[in-house]
Amino acid sequence: MHSCSERKMMISWSLCLIFSLFNSLLTFASPANQLCRSDQKNALLEFKSEFHFNGMAANEKTQRWTNTTDCCSWDGISCDIKTGNVVELNLWGSSLNGSLRSNSSLFRLQHLQSLNLSPNNLAGILPDSIGNFKYLKVLKLYGCSFFGNIPSSLGNLSYLTHLDLDGNDFTGELPESLSNLHQLTNLLLASSKLTGNFHHALLNLSELTAIDFSSNQFEGMLPSNMSSFSKLEYFDMSVNSFSGPIPSSLFMIPSLTRLNLEKNIFSGPVEIGNISSPSKLQELSLGGNNLISNVSTNTNRFVLLKHFCQSIPRARTSEWLWTLPGPGYLDISQNSFSGFEGTSDVIQRSPIEMLDISSNSFQDPFPLLPNSTRIVVASDNQFSGNIPTKICELVALETLVLTHNNFSGSIPRCFENFNTTLSVLHLRNNSLSRNIPEEVFSASLISLDVGRNKLSGELPKSLINCTKLEFLNVEDNEVSDTFPFWLRMLPNLQIIVLRSNRFHGPIFSPGDSLSFPKLRIFDISENLFTGVLPLDYFAGWSTMSSVVYIAYDKLHRFIGFTFSNYHKSVVLANKGSKMELLGSSFRIYKTIHVSGNRLEGDIPQSIGLLKELIVLNMTNNAFTGHIPPSLSNLTNLQSLDLS
Repeated sequence: MHSCSERKMMISWSLCLIFSLFNSLLTFASPANQLCRSDQKNALLEFKSEFHFNGMAANEKTQRWTNTTDCCSWDGISCDIKTGNVVELNLWGSSLNGSLRSNSSLFRLQHLQSLNLSPNNLAGILPDSIGNFKYLKVLKLYGCSFFGNIPSSLGNLSYLTHLDLDGNDFTGELPESLSNLHQLTNLLLASSKLTGNFHHALLNLSELTAIDFSSNQFEGMLPSNMSSFSKLEYFDMSVNSFSGPIPSSLFMIPSLTRLNLEKNIFSGPVEIGNISSPSKLQELSLGGNNLISNVSTNTNRFVLLKHFCQSIPRARTSEWLWTLPGPGYLDISQNSFSGFEGTSDVIQRSPIEMLDISSNSFQDPFPLLPNSTRIVVASDNQFSGNIPTKICELVALETLVLTHNNFSGSIPRCFENFNTTLSVLHLRNNSLSRNIPEEVFSASLISLDVGRNKLSGELPKSLINCTKLEFLNVEDNEVSDTFPFWLRMLPNLQIIVLRSNRFHGPIFSPGDSLSFPKLRIFDISENLFTGVLPLDYFAGWSTMSSVVYIAYDKLHRFIGFTFSNYHKSVVLANKGSKMELLGSSFRIYKTIHVSGNRLEGDIPQSIGLLKELIVLNMTNNAFTGHIPPSLSNLTNLQSLDLS
């Protein structure tokens, strides 16, 4: 039993604890005792007011930013619990529209350690003030549409470990001041218009684990000795104009797992060097250069290699390519291969899951692939005859691209085997004929392109089950059908191309509104459509009515897949000329083509709601009446044809 004195002490401690908790609750409940400092809150609220949010008062992330709440509890904000200073601002994908001014209130947040404004539409110059955050460790501004030079003031950020400026429109050379960032581990500058050489001063950044300068305009030679990058894991210089030999010192970096140098002007032999232990390389991409390969004689050193891509000057693929450890990705696109070396058993036993053999001269027979294959890209070859039904045995297939070949006959009905897996089916530019089978479409389908064939019959209504479908292209066929009003049931549809077929009848059904909330490209030109369009015909096409910015890091998913040289394309005819949209063009292009039909009556007034429209072509119809005054609202219009 406890003594009397012990019980008194326990009661005293309990009362003290209760009082302490009660006092804490009062502290947190009182607006006067908010953690956030008033100057920090004011700076954030002013920063929010510097941008617009696609016609809304605020984005979902910033709608709780009000003067009556603690800014340290706001979405995207983290504070130092001792000082109340804002140390992290994360407005990733918050639909910010506007420019980042040099006197922005953002720069009053002097204690920031992490800043993420990607991806937003901050079109403009990145101000020198960005170098004033002396405590900043992480800076992410990818996909923000910045242009001009990268400010040299970034070299002042001595604590910076992560710099991501991917997917902007920067020009000029890299500032040498970047070599001052001795704590930097990630330097990501891909997909801009940067020029100049690879600065030798960057070799001083010995903490770097990832460097990505891909898809720019860099040139010159890489430094011969890159051994100072002793912690490097990822090195991507693809799609530039680097020349000369590939430094053998790259292969000597023990930590390197991914090396991508494809699509440059590198030449000479690939010297692996004296590797004393097996390499950790998992991805090696050297295609699109002028190299002499010795890699095949060194495959025993690449025991972890899963992804191989290289230009190889020979007519037939080497058998050793099929024996790389896996599961993996084999990219031998853009060569001059005409056949496969090795028995069908060797190929079928291969661990390869993703195969890109596009842009070669491959002829029949089509290779028998392992059942585990998920991706097949065989575009731009010379395959002919029927599409082999053996493909239907690839039960894990997610992407099948057979465009620009000489396949004939019908689309195999056995494609129904892919009813839960196939997301990309591209058969464009062949000689396929007969009806498009009803049963071939997977519920997972995102992208379907069967354009430029000889397909006939009706557009399969089974497509209504493809609720993930974003891209539909059946142009230049002989499809004979009425307008597929049921397409409006597909909530994610962004591109419809029905051009140059035998579609007929009205494109309006009374009492049945045609609403395409995500549509950005609508091309029904060169058909036999007739009838009058009501005044509110375009009222439900909301994506064309407002700025909808597709995030930079979602773009690759939208165009199908990221691990291939192949990209979906759409050819648009405009004023007698043709323009091909590739890759990132889908992100911003919004167009309506209804030319070459028999539409009549007034042009709908609701066309003026589509404020983001870039091209409008209604030529060669039978429209009458006045040009609607609402056309003056289309301030982004670059091409208008009503002739």
